Amino acid sequence: MDITNRDVREITMSKDIKKQKLLDEVKDEKPVKSKILTLPILIIVFLVVVFGAYMLYAMTHMHVTSKTETSTVKTSSGSEKASSSNKKYVAGKDYKVTYSNTNLIDKATLDKALKNSVPGEGISYLMDTNEDTGANMAKIEVYYNKDKNLLVERLFKNGYKDNQPTQTVGYDLQKQSMNLDKTFGNDYLNQPLVYTWEKLTK
Repeated sequence: MDITNRDVREITMSKDIKKQKLLDEVKDEKPVKSKILTLPILIIVFLVVVFGAYMLYAMTHMHVTSKTETSTVKTSSGSEKASSSNKKYVAGKDYKVTYSNTNLIDKATLDKALKNSVPGEGISYLMDTNEDTGANMAKIEVYYNKDKNLLVERLFKNGYKDNQPTQTVGYDLQKQSMNLDKTFGNDYLNQPLVYTWEKLTK
């Protein structure tokens, strides 16, 4: 059999083509293998990120929820206590209020100042003997210092002795706020008494 140069070239070319195809297939297999290996790693990373985010959300949500539930419980119990206190304490039976020297200061101004200076539920707060949430008051005397435009409240807690106040605080009528400076005796001594609150029930 006579093999011409052309036949040799064709045989060689076909071998080269086959060789090239084999090389291409090998090249194609490598990325597939690397893709197959990369895919599980990506899935694991994704799951870790999602799980971490979920845990962070769950922990934050639990903290906020528990805080909200605690404050809700406190608020509701406080409001229940206040509402029951409002029903419980009766003027003239449980406590007595006396206005004096009414020509010196307007009653509405005095009432507004007293409301601002007493936190919470007013009478309920004053009557409450619980040291944590109440004032535990037996008596309050309020003096009016016209020169300083100041109300001075002498606070007597239950169990006070010798007419000595447990605390003395001032209320600035011009600023409509508690006087944060120290209140001295000369702020109320020889000043007119304008209001007295007394607890009657023992």
